[in-house]
Amino acid sequence: MLSRTADNLFWTARYVERADFLARILDATLRLTSLPSSYGATGTEWESAVATAGVAGAFHMRYDTANEFTVREFLAFSPDNASSIRSCLAVARANARAVRTALTVEMWEAINDAWHELQRFDGKSMQREDFTRFLDWVKAVALAFDGSASRTMLRNDAYWFLRVGSALERADNTARILDVKYHVLLPATEQVGGSLDYFQWTTILREVSALTAYRWVYREAVKPWLVADLLILNRQMPRSLTYCYDSIVGHLDLMADAYGRRGTSQRLAGAALGRLTNTRIEDIFQSGLHEFITAFLAEHNRLGAAIADQYLS
Repeated sequence: MLSRTADNLFWTARYVERADFLARILDATLRLTSLPSSYGATGTEWESAVATAGVAGAFHMRYDTANEFTVREFLAFSPDNASSIRSCLAVARANARAVRTALTVEMWEAINDAWHELQRFDGKSMQREDFTRFLDWVKAVALAFDGSASRTMLRNDAYWFLRVGSALERADNTARILDVKYHVLLPATEQVGGSLDYFQWTTILREVSALTAYRWVYREAVKPWLVADLLILNRQMPRSLTYCYDSIVGHLDLMADAYGRRGTSQRLAGAALGRLTNTRIEDIFQSGLHEFITAFLAEHNRLGAAIADQYLS
């Protein structure tokens, strides 16, 4: 496969996954800002949305205050934000169009129809209820694209590059939402394990489609260390770091077998999976969740660069 084709497939998957995650961030933030006054307002929810999306610097260059209007506009609709939902779907569609013959009809229709449908939405005139429906639509678009890939593609290198891109983006997103929960959302005056903390963790689990999974696995009340265990170490949870790296390693190994050469990306991915496999949640919290995630993201970024150097350039 040409490196240009691989690059387009890889980034198509990443941008669709990113659009889905932004919709989930915004949905979670709307839920958190709807807390009854008895829980206590934190005033950090919209700031946390910007931080989780990784665009705080760009946001504050444009806006002085993080509130519902400014964050909704910047994360969902702004053409000036390269990571807004609108921009993500635009780039995903452009990449998909460039490799149209590598996609199935169903995949192309999912992303192309979504782009045309997106033109109907006017973020500035949306009431909150309309915006919530828009976010549900974005999540449905990502599900349709991902499902069509799973159900219609040959299991060849085109499929492998899509899956590696999706898993890389998902692992990055999961790590960031865990980190931001600990460092932005919960005020210093609020008790860990208190009612606000519980509601925040429950909302985050719901928005990454993990609340039911949590109940099946742990069968007890929501606790921060168990949420972290589910989203970092559980191999059965599709959004966990370990599951994502299982997928990355598996598909990179298939590429190595097909192309007859292993490289830096296989080595880095395998080493990262090994560390995740041999880590306990107690060790993570003892050394610090923030420190663990910071180290993970640095390693994760090195893997992304290695994949680009080995296959996409």
